[in-house]
Amino acid sequence: MIKKILLTATTLGLIAIIIGPFGAHGLKPKISPNQFESFQTGVTYQMYHALFLLFLGSTTKVSQKMKYMIFYFIILGVICFSGSIYLLATNDLTAFNFKSIWFITPLGGLLLIMGWAVLLFGIFKYKEKE
Repeated sequence: MIKKILLTATTLGLIAIIIGPFGAHGLKPKISPNQFESFQTGVTYQMYHALFLLFLGSTTKVSQKMKYMIFYFIILGVICFSGSIYLLATNDLTAFNFKSIWFITPLGGLLLIMGWAVLLFGIFKYKEKE
């Protein structure tokens, strides 16, 4: 499980590093300033959660069961939150109207919050060995 978390973290980070400059150089001239700002928000949150997963995979302060739950909350949260923001920000460049999926963004945010909350609970519950 730890290897899976770390591989996913590095993949999310790599993708964020690739699409960040792509957005700044390739998309910025083609979308509005508000859409560009939204796109950058998606990239930022994706990177935050890539780093979060690196921490999760490296810590021993949370049980494997909780790591498993947190991992899936974060993955689904990034896909829903950042993914929907990417689609909504580039809506004017496609034939499909992604505005109909607006509700996926707050759902993704809720999943990210749940991942952080489970981590908080897991660390709170952790007992130091003396």
